[in-house]
Parts: sequence; C-alpha cells; structure tokens
Amino acid sequence: MPGLTSSPLFPTDIPTHSLLVVDYQLLKAEDSNEVAKLWRAATSTGFWYLSNHGVDREVDAMFDLGADTLALPLSEKMKYEQGDNGDSFGYKARGTIATDLNGTRDTVEFLNIAQDDALSWPHPTHRTYPSTVTTRMDSVVTPFVEKSMAVNNTLLDIFERLLGLPKGAISMLHATDEPCGSEARVIKTPPNQSSAGIGAHTDFGTLTFLHNRLGGLQVLPPGSQEWQYLKPLPGHAICNIGDALAIFSGGILRSNLHRVMPPPGQQSRFERYSVAFFTRPKNSVVLRPLVDQSRTIADAVLENPKAEFYSGATAGEWTARRIKKLRLRNRQGPETWFEAKGTEHQGLMIGAGAVTASA
Repeated sequence: MPGLTSSPLFPTDIPTHSLLVVDYQLLKAEDSNEVAKLWRAATSTGFWYLSNHGVDREVDAMFDLGADTLALPLSEKMKYEQGDNGDSFGYKARGTIATDLNGTRDTVEFLNIAQDDALSWPHPTHRTYPSTVTTRMDSVVTPFVEKSMAVNNTLLDIFERLLGLPKGAISMLHATDEPCGSEARVIKTPPNQSSAGIGAHTDFGTLTFLHNRLGGLQVLPPGSQEWQYLKPLPGHAICNIGDALAIFSGGILRSNLHRVMPPPGQQSRFERYSVAFFTRPKNSVVLRPLVDQSRTIADAVLENPKAEFYSGATAGEWTARRIKKLRLRNRQGPETWFEAKGTEHQGLMIGAGAVTASA
C-alpha cells in the first residue's frame, strides 16, 4: 500500500512539534473538554491531530487511487495539467512551481479533484480527469469527499459558535449552491530528495484534512525560526486552519506556515504519498473579517488590524492569484514569490532570510 507506516519507523532523534490530539467523536458529542482542546489548537499553532474521524476506509482507497493515477505515463497525465492561469483542478507536474524566493523548483506532483465535480458526477462542473479517477468516482472519490466535507463542516460549526457568530454564518459561505475551490488531492514525492517538495506557505482556503503515512510535513511554530517535523500518527488526520478562516475570524484562528520536506531518516528512501481534502468558500465570497456578525471578531480586528484581511479579493480570486504566482512560467523575480503569499505575507517579508534560508 502506498506510504508505508510499519517500515521504516519515523526517527526519534530529530526535532518534532507536538500537536494536541482531538477526538472527533467527542466533538460530535459536544464534550466541553474536547471542544476547548480544539479551540486551544486552532488559536495557537492552527494545527492538530484528529482521531476517530471515521474516514479511514475512504482514505485508504484514495491512497490507492493516487498511486495508480500518478503512476500513469507523463504524457497521459499532462492531458489534465492545470496550466498557468491560476486553475487549481487537475494535474500538477513536478518542477512547475517555486518553493522559495530564489525560484527553486518543487519536487512533488499531484492531482486535484474538484469537490464540485465529485458531487455533480457524472456531469463535470469544472473538468475531466484520468480514467483511474473517473472509473472510481462513485466508489472512491465521492465517498471520500462527502465524508471529508462532513468532518470539516462539523469543525466549522464549532468554530462558528465559539466565535460568537449566528448559526449558519460560516456554513452559508461554503454552501454547495455555487462553484467553489474545495478539492481532494493525491500527492506523490519521489524518494531520495534533498530539497523542499512544497515551499513555506499557508493554505489558501478554510480547513485542511490531511493524511500522511511518512514524515515530511514541517511547521514553523509561532515565535520560532526553527522548522519542526510533524510526526504522522496511524489513524490520525492532521488538520489545520487556512487563510479564509483566519480572515473570517479576524485573526483569532491561526493560519500557520508549513512546508513539505523530504521524509526524515530512512523514510527518505521511499516514495511519499499524501491524501488531502481542502474546504474552501464559494468562489464569489469576499474574504473579510465577519465583524458585523460577531462582537468577538470585531474586538479582535480593532486590537490587531491587518491589511491583508481587507484585500477585497473573493475566495476564487485569492486562490487563483496564489496558484498563478507560484507557477514558474509566471515568475518575473523574487517579487513574484511575495505576490503569491497569503496571510503570512507580512511575516515572510520581515523574516524572509530566516524562513527561506533552510527551505
């Protein structure tokens, strides 16, 4: 099965960042201690492990689909390439995006499958996909998307309540009545790499639901200049806040810097696969703090105003800009790297040397 867990083991002699483990079933049961733990994680590092999420079977099937799809000949995969115009859905080949301000090429390939396409199947909303995907859309992709949506929507309902927002304030921004950027992703990193697979970034959207079997994901903890690995835990997802939710919350919820590096130790000798689901708002939603609906958010913005919270961009424009500016064919120089940034833009501008020196 792709992304081995039993061998080799994650090394014990490298710095790792400890994340809180949040039990999804306890969240659904409205356990106050578990809800408080989720809030603590979301407002500090913006990352947490999620246990008992109930999507294990669908995740396993997506790992297999990813391995089969990304093993196709490059000529076949390139029929479904994203292109350089900021489109997210489709295939991304290795070496097509920058991982730092020097324009260093990435080392990963992946395929993004639109939530809209999975839900509207067999009638594509955005695009078509390789046969390894379409023949398993009903049996693998759509079940994974629907269950991932349910998990993320449960988390969003909790955040909505804790932010003092009226019921439905966040969920309506993610309703399925309009196109959105939400997507499933299968990712492959080749073995024996020595540079970043994906450079330092925050996620574009609202919430990420990620599944790893080998190490490689690193975070830059708040207030630190030392990158630390996140150790994959069997049966646990890694969840994190994205830019959209950070903006909606006025910065209360944290969209934190992270990157993908080669797996540590002996794990680096293996191909690394990941499966992710990204929840993003409807494309037409303007990204702004929801100050008119929550006193808590209004107070947070007054206390710590940030220019990037009022860009005027829609969710669709925000995502397209960031993707387009990362594509190396669109690169004009180091400024293009900064033009691709999200809510971490100010921190990267101030500490660019520290962030990129080890990237």
